[in-house]
Parts: sequence; C-alpha cells; structure tokens
Amino acid sequence: MDFYELDINDNALDALDDMHFTTCTPIQEQCIPYILDGRDVLGVAQTGTGKTAAYLLPILSMLDDGGFPSDAINCIIMSPTRELAQQIDQAMQGFAYYMPEVSSVAVYGGNDGNRYDQEFQAMKMGADVIIATPGRLKSHISMGNIDLSRVSFFVLDEADRMLDMGFSDDILSIAKLLPEDCQTVMFSATMPKDIERLAHSLLKNPALVKLAVSKPAEKIHQTAYICHENQKISIMRHLFKEQEMKRVIVFAAKKQGVKEITRELRKMKINCDEMHSDLSQSERDDVMYRFKAGQVNVLIATDIVARGIDIDDIAVVINYDVPHDVEDYVHRIGRTARADRDGRAITLVRGYDIAYFMQIEKFLEKTIEKTPLPEGIGEGPEYKPMKKAGVKSKRGSHPRRARHSRNSSKSNKTSQSRKSSHSSNSRNAGKPKHSREQQS
Repeated sequence: MDFYELDINDNALDALDDMHFTTCTPIQEQCIPYILDGRDVLGVAQTGTGKTAAYLLPILSMLDDGGFPSDAINCIIMSPTRELAQQIDQAMQGFAYYMPEVSSVAVYGGNDGNRYDQEFQAMKMGADVIIATPGRLKSHISMGNIDLSRVSFFVLDEADRMLDMGFSDDILSIAKLLPEDCQTVMFSATMPKDIERLAHSLLKNPALVKLAVSKPAEKIHQTAYICHENQKISIMRHLFKEQEMKRVIVFAAKKQGVKEITRELRKMKINCDEMHSDLSQSERDDVMYRFKAGQVNVLIATDIVARGIDIDDIAVVINYDVPHDVEDYVHRIGRTARADRDGRAITLVRGYDIAYFMQIEKFLEKTIEKTPLPEGIGEGPEYKPMKKAGVKSKRGSHPRRARHSRNSSKSNKTSQSRKSSHSSNSRNAGKPKHSREQQS
C-alpha cells in the first residue's frame, strides 16, 4: 500500500516524499488506520519492521490537523532505553519537518543539570510530544514538573524490553495519571504472558496487529561454534587473529561479559569499545559516534543498548552468548547484510544453550553450518540437547538445586535404614531417584 492511500495529512506526506518513503510496511499499513480511527492498538512485530512510523505518522498527522490544547502535553511515548528514545526523537524530527506548530522533547537520564532544565521548561510550556524513558519521566513526575491530565496519546514502544528491565510498576503508575479517554498504543517484539497482562490492564478493546517473525536475510552467512564456556575467549582470539574483521558487533548477555571480551580484544590490539548500562549517557554517545564514524572497528554490547544501534555497514555479528528468544537472534544478526550488502553471523554455542540454538534452527527451517573448533583448544560438547538446557531459567545450571537434590537423597537413604517396613522402604527408595530425574 502507498502512503497516499492512507488518511494522513499533506505535511506528513511531504516529509515522506523528502525521505523517499512511498510504500508502507505491513505493520504501518495495518496499524495507521486503526490509530487514525481512535482505536487502542496492540502491535506485535519484530524490530526493524517500521513500528516507529506506524505510530508517529498518524499521531503527528492528527496533532498537526489541530483540535488539541496548545498548552498541554498531548502525547507520551515511552522507550526502554536512552538510545531508542534518541532514535525515536530523530524520526520525529524528520516526520514533523513541515509541522512547525508540533513541538517535542526527548526526556532521558544520564545528562547534566542543563539538560534537565531544558526538559523541565519544555514540559512546563506544554510540548506536544514527550519521548521518555520510564525512570526519567517518573523523576519529573515526582518533582511536579509535568501535568499528564490532558494527554491524548500514550505509546509504549518495545514494551517487552521495558518489562524485562523491570519497568512494569513505573508504566502502570504513569498510566494511572492519564485521562480515561487517552488512546493507548503498545508495540512489542514478542507476546509473552506478562505482555498480555499489561495489555489487558492498559488497553480498551484494542485492535490486535500481529506479524509473524520474518526470517533473516538470505545474504547473511550463518555459522556456529559448538564449544564449552571456557573455550569462547580462545575462539574469539582465533577469529580476530586469522581474519581481518572490521565493522563488527559482538553481542553478550551480560555487561560483565562485555567487559571481559573488551579486555581480551584490547590485549590483542583490536580497535574496539564497549556499550553497557554502566556507562554514562555522554560516554555511550561518544562510543556510538566513534563506531558510526569508523574510528572504532569492533563494538561489544549487551542486547539492551543494542536496540539503539542502526548502522548499515556492519559486516559481522558475533553472538558470544546464544539468545534464548528466536526474535532476539533475528534482531541481532539483522544488524548485518543491510542495504544490499553481504554479512556474516557467528554464534558461540555452549553445551547448555544447544537446545535454544536448535529452536533457532527449527524456526529458520535450516541447519546452521557448524565450524570445527580451532586447533589446540580441545574438543567441544556433542551437538545434541543436554538435559539441563531444557530448564527455562536463563541462569543455566542450578548448583544449589543439585546440592539440595543430593542432600535429599542422603536424607531419604538414612530414613530408609531406620524403617523396618519393606513397603515404606520401597516407597522412599523411589523418591531420591525421582528428584534427580526432575533436576536433570
């Protein structure tokens, strides 16, 4: 569908023309009419499908057409991270280029006092659109800096990430301050039970738009190393020693992993830098600027900050840790092979994560090429599901539970020796074995 077939105003269409946007993505085609009709919307689609334009274009079009208070905050857009808030703000500037009467401000932490004062003044004057991270917005609310009583639109972008980061209570407390007739739009890459519960709490008779997760681009050459955890750093050394790799993003599950990988690569004189939540906003901005400008060859990052990475010339993506959601895997490797370029995706699969990686292969409907381990680092695990990989906890193995199971076994055996009844012995004898099976 062409954007001209939608009921968005001429100023928005002029901006789209300037950006050479003509055809809607599926999420835009389905969501924009619902939002223009005043419906609450729950959109489920992976990152990179055009969700930002799917809510910004209709909301900006309606604000520009008038009928909303000029001295009120008319729209709140919630973002899980500062990077995504900045990205939304940039998109806002482009789409609203021909809408001088529609004002906006991005509100996020990690800034100095001057930035906080600017946010305060913008909110007091009634900026039409506030793009905010939950923590920063809560700070302004607690200080009495913002009036949400006349908000007409409430948007939650990357709602699943916000819940993963523990913002559920903040979101609900902010929503309670909004008018009853506020139109709510919620977007999420996944649809777990907690997202369903949040949607039920916030949305009124919503239109559900759910797109299937699309498969990665065929131009991405995907490979994997099946290894033990203590072999991963050796594989990284091998990769960067044997091949001249530039424009690389390495994804790790935790910030401690990011720091460890960065230390090891710097020992190898690799031009790299790190992105994680321990960095200040100015430090993160500086890292992203230098990486985008080509001053840094390799970026090591966690998933949370990686949501704000939007660069077209990434040549290689390395999954140091296997993501436990198929959507996260697709999102990560989708950073490469963009703008008709070729790309590579390399995943290091430890034994406990084999079952998760098999689920990724099942979704992709293909077997990902397994690369032999480098010489001298030993053998890796066999590529078959390990019993503990089925445990849903992201912590992997559970040594405390294992000890508890062994202690229970000893306790039961002791009690068996004290019982004279053969039937009691038989019943109790089965319990430790059953406990061990459950733990495995």
